[in-house]
Amino acid sequence: MTLAPASFQRTLLGRLPLSPAHALRNWPADQPVAALLSASLSDAPAARWSILARPSARVPRREDARAALTQAACPQRAPVSGPDEPPFAGGWIGWLSYDLGRDIEPKAQAEDARPLDDRDHPDHCLLRCDSAIAFDHHKGVWWSVGEPDFCEDLFSSSASPQAPGYSVGRLASSMGRERYERAVERVVEYIAAGDVFQANIAHRLTGSFTGSPRALAADLLDQLGSWYAACIEPLTPGSAVLSASPELFLEFEPESRRIVTRPIKGTLAVRRPPVELLESEKDAAELAMIVDLMRNDLGRVCEYGSVRVEEARSIERHGGVGAAEDAGVHHSVATVSGRLRDDRDFADLLGATFPPGSITGAPKIRAMQIIDEVEPVRRGPYCGAVGYISDCGRAAFNVAIRTACVTTHCDAPQPERFDDLRAEVDYAVGAGIVADSTPESEWRETLAKAEGFLRVVGQEAPA
Repeated sequence: MTLAPASFQRTLLGRLPLSPAHALRNWPADQPVAALLSASLSDAPAARWSILARPSARVPRREDARAALTQAACPQRAPVSGPDEPPFAGGWIGWLSYDLGRDIEPKAQAEDARPLDDRDHPDHCLLRCDSAIAFDHHKGVWWSVGEPDFCEDLFSSSASPQAPGYSVGRLASSMGRERYERAVERVVEYIAAGDVFQANIAHRLTGSFTGSPRALAADLLDQLGSWYAACIEPLTPGSAVLSASPELFLEFEPESRRIVTRPIKGTLAVRRPPVELLESEKDAAELAMIVDLMRNDLGRVCEYGSVRVEEARSIERHGGVGAAEDAGVHHSVATVSGRLRDDRDFADLLGATFPPGSITGAPKIRAMQIIDEVEPVRRGPYCGAVGYISDCGRAAFNVAIRTACVTTHCDAPQPERFDDLRAEVDYAVGAGIVADSTPESEWRETLAKAEGFLRVVGQEAPA
């Protein structure tokens, strides 16, 4: 693959009348986009940058995922960015499937359970991006990365974008309420038997999709205000992964070798007082379990004594600039950090921590076995991770919750444009099951987590 050129440039473009969502809507319909987007508030340091790039190549679908990650994680001699420069210096943007976790840890596959692989998602989609544009949400300025004239046509007009729209058919659950509640009952039995402390159980909402996935991604960004959003398209039209995640899985800085993870457990609608979440013993216990899991995972590749809980629990509002007043939520969040050992790289870090503990449960391997037993279909990109590995060595990935997957049927005609798909859209939602969980309340929690997406596509929750 291409190495970053010796003359690699980061060029400050300044203040321009264009938002990241506007740029996504205006992206040329005949070109794929790999976009990592933020709608963070100006005082949210954890999600400062939006990055939009045009991919030029892809790690082969069937290539060994660990080898692909090792290749992507090797710095390509691009200069390390300064504190006020884009962290992306050309490199790889894409997603890792939740199901990749079975390759990393084969014991995580239940011996007598095989969820249906009805979407044929690859285990990874890593796209080579040599140039990009980046928006600094703290300073309100745009940068170009790589080629100075990259996508300059996006900035030629401040007019409202005229991108095609989209429509979503009636969404239905892959499990339905009765089956989901039975799954919760089964997990509670496993907890009582001492098999597991917690397991995150999800079901998938599916409907028909027509039109532009990137338009849907832009609406999710505008209306939900996600800190770690994304729109990832392959090199040819036919599918897209659209993430509206609030959760940081991993961030790595090569200069200090510092790793940060920010697991989330606990969600409350912003119209309710945050003290309700703060006083929730169930949510506090869930978060404490995942913090311990993440500490243990990081400890496998970090310097001895460097792993620390920087903040055990805080309540954050997620719902940024442009979000409707009632569209935000409160989250219960922890911050854990460590220093990666000198003899380990980012691929080793992913091998030690993937998939994210907040969407599996604890202990992780047993929780993943139980997930395979009770969930009828593979998760695919949902509950995996979306992000970048820069040629300068920096990397960051979200936890791919609140993530929609648009997939064209394999027997359908090949679309000619990225904004004119005839496909299906999947939007999965889950809940962390613990000893005192009740099936009815966990079902309601999953639908509450779908509320923002349902609002954007103009639908009510399924019965």
